[in-house]
Amino acid sequence: MHRGEYREARALIAEAAAYLAEAEGALGAHADVRYGGFLNDAKKEFAEANLTLAFVEDHALPSAAELGVDVQQFLNGMAEAASELRRQVLDCLRRDEGAEAERLLGLMDDVYSMLVTVDYPDALTGGLRRSTDALRAVLERTRGDVTTAIVAARFAERDRGSPDASAPHGF
Repeated sequence: MHRGEYREARALIAEAAAYLAEAEGALGAHADVRYGGFLNDAKKEFAEANLTLAFVEDHALPSAAELGVDVQQFLNGMAEAASELRRQVLDCLRRDEGAEAERLLGLMDDVYSMLVTVDYPDALTGGLRRSTDALRAVLERTRGDVTTAIVAARFAERDRGSPDASAPHGF
């Protein structure tokens, strides 16, 4: 996905869905194992992959039910998907795609703003508070990088239009 190979990403996500369905089927008669949390991380990663792809492709987000994951797995996957957008934002900045970088930064901010309102004990959310705090740190670093890139682009544009590019910039 990070290389822009969305078709391949969708194929790998479909393969993961098949493995998760197989695991769920194998655990069907074993409630003690099924609800023991053994598939939690796999489902969170599955949600993260689906949500990251939807964010990057600017598609509607699938729901937890559509993905076949619990809400806590979905929300933790969403926090990690939003953190993954940092890599996409930096790639956009390198390709001089400032508008796309800002769109992705806006998504990161929207996800953080929504997740920070989920105020339930960690036992219910599967450590969502920790994931949200980590997202906040990634979001702020990314915001700084985007801001620096925008300001640098403005200075470069101003210098291109200036008759004397070596003149001081008022610093």
